[in-house]
Amino acid sequence: METRFIGKSVQRKEGREKVTGRAQYVDDLKFPDLLHGVTVRSPIARGRIRAIHFEDGIPWGEFTIVQAKDIPGKNCVALIIEDQPCLADGVVNHAEEPILLLAHPDKYLLEEARRAVQIEIEPLHGIFTIEESLARKEIVWGSDNIFKSLLIEKGNVDEVWSSADFVVEGEYHTGAQEQLYIEPQGMIARASEAEGVIVWGSLQCPYYVHKALLRLFGLPKERIRVVQTETGGGFGGKEEYPSMLAAHAALLAWKSGKPVKMIYDRAEDMAATTKRHPSRTRHRTAVSRDGKILAMDIDFAIDGGAYETLSPVVLSRGTLHAAGPYTCPNVRVQSRAVATNAPPHGAFRGFGAPQSVFALERHLDRVAEVAGFAPDELRRRNFLREGDALSFGQVVREKIDMERLMSRAFELSDYYAKRAHFEEENRGLRIKKGIGFAAFLHGAVFTGSGEEYLASEAALEATPEGRVRVLAGSTEMGQGTKTIFTQIAAEALGIACDQIDIVQPDTADVPNSGPTVASRTAMIVGALVESAGRAMRETLMRSELLKPGYDSSGFSEACDQYIARFGPLGSFVKYEHPRGLHWDDEKYQGDAYAAYAWAIYVAEVSVDLATAEIHVDDFVAVQEVGKVINPILAAGQIEGGVAQGIGLALYENVVWQEGRMVNGQMTNYIMPTSMDVPPIRVFFEEIPYGRGPAGAKGIGELPLDGTAPAIANAIAHATGADVRRIPVTPEALLEMLENVHA
Repeated sequence: METRFIGKSVQRKEGREKVTGRAQYVDDLKFPDLLHGVTVRSPIARGRIRAIHFEDGIPWGEFTIVQAKDIPGKNCVALIIEDQPCLADGVVNHAEEPILLLAHPDKYLLEEARRAVQIEIEPLHGIFTIEESLARKEIVWGSDNIFKSLLIEKGNVDEVWSSADFVVEGEYHTGAQEQLYIEPQGMIARASEAEGVIVWGSLQCPYYVHKALLRLFGLPKERIRVVQTETGGGFGGKEEYPSMLAAHAALLAWKSGKPVKMIYDRAEDMAATTKRHPSRTRHRTAVSRDGKILAMDIDFAIDGGAYETLSPVVLSRGTLHAAGPYTCPNVRVQSRAVATNAPPHGAFRGFGAPQSVFALERHLDRVAEVAGFAPDELRRRNFLREGDALSFGQVVREKIDMERLMSRAFELSDYYAKRAHFEEENRGLRIKKGIGFAAFLHGAVFTGSGEEYLASEAALEATPEGRVRVLAGSTEMGQGTKTIFTQIAAEALGIACDQIDIVQPDTADVPNSGPTVASRTAMIVGALVESAGRAMRETLMRSELLKPGYDSSGFSEACDQYIARFGPLGSFVKYEHPRGLHWDDEKYQGDAYAAYAWAIYVAEVSVDLATAEIHVDDFVAVQEVGKVINPILAAGQIEGGVAQGIGLALYENVVWQEGRMVNGQMTNYIMPTSMDVPPIRVFFEEIPYGRGPAGAKGIGELPLDGTAPAIANAIAHATGADVRRIPVTPEALLEMLENVHA
């Protein structure tokens, strides 16, 4: 179908404001009588608070000081459950846990004051690994340290082992990863009995923050207002954590009666906020002599840190993706999110799937070797096809062709020729080359009944001048929300993109469209915008004020006449769950996702055996994502995700010491620079999805899933190293190579 704007790389909606410096980030905002706020945190991972001492030499009477006793409502950060306190009261459960808040007009004196507060804590024994938590050496949460456990069963794995020709086992680990958004966390709050609470901040989910402030202050919802300012990146790190920072700023504003600004520096942001969950995955796989996977027994565990936050959601995604895009008659996936005394881990792009997909794709290369197959041939014999069932019972109704994706990726990367050439040429060389790949899928939007529960909303409003305002709670944080909403609305209404205005998310103005997470913005909220646009157009056509074949000026005239004659012209839509999709939350069976993106990623690496340095030389990313709305933005999503995946695979190593991040600076937490990132060659296959706007599916999470395993498999091909843990830093690779040469 011919389109005017869909599939075109139209100009970014917010691009001019950003490149000219007119965009207003939270730290750019100024208020009269503004105070600055800081947080006093726990220096240890677990203990009882015995006393708080304020040292001499600081004019404490000038400061606003907030403790747990000053909270007017419930002392919690409301999310899925309410186990995390806004301010520690009596006990601390992780290093950097907030205990006390300070505010003062002079931010330099404020820092001196923060250092002059001494927290006297009686230490308690903490636990810091998944293994310690599961062993219950200490109970640090609930009765068993388990935030959430899941079980998926298909067939009967226990009946297969004795008759299988090959049984391969393996254990795989992934580390924490910092989101490293370019703009640190920041909030400004104004609060009083008369006005209620208003916060402005860098965030992904305004209604998450709204919910948290409702519980914290005990106010009616109309007296809480949350405004998203321009947001410099999020990647999941600004999904739930802004609720904590908004709460702190609002409490200081409430007590002081003045606006309060809280902006973290990079060190505090890295030390105190959420990161990707570390994971441990154990695989046991049965394979027949002809290369058929007969059984998969998977044990998946993630470290949730001290409080639950979003760990159940991350666990769910990782569990459902653990068996990959393969058909297997017998599958068991057991999974747990466990408590430790690290700062809570949270959302990060891919949330759970990168961890379990790394383990699966690395394991299948090992399975192929044991069974005597090339890595691609083993997968080819087991790929899902239309009509097959996933491990949790969902029947694939999409016209997928993983073999075709693989063939295209291999042709573009020259996979077969390079693999043979590298194996021949590597002998005796100090710098060895390798090539590897990963095959994977990623479910778009919320899992199972999640979208039904959210019941997202969006609206359009027309002005007499013929401009159309898009009202949605979905946020722009660099990924292109404003631009694709503009394209979708303009296409549905049949008008120019420059007639569309995107309303900045503000809970006083926009409906709750659900969080800006889970690759749902285009597919779910974009579809609502499309429906609202079509409904508005139909209203004008029925009124006979909008004539067939209209242009932009004709649309403007119709809007003017309609509003003059009938009053406001708007269209409000609410999510309706597709018929035919059914999910059982108790059994964890059924249609987990409305649609999937499918992909093959190929990585080429060089490994210097003398220094154990690894460089990614080339990267090919082929994916089927439904209709691409904006090719440049879509390619940018994949390129950025691959770059983050390279960091996850090779560089980004969070170093923990007694539950504290000890390398929380950009000088020693290493991330890939432009010199470390190869040409990332992005290719799309388009099979339009019937329920997405113009056929679009979600893509934002996808690239994190396959990048690290493709690189790890390439390293194994180059060196023979048995890569079972990421990141593969030079130190880690040297240990792996010792086993190769032993």
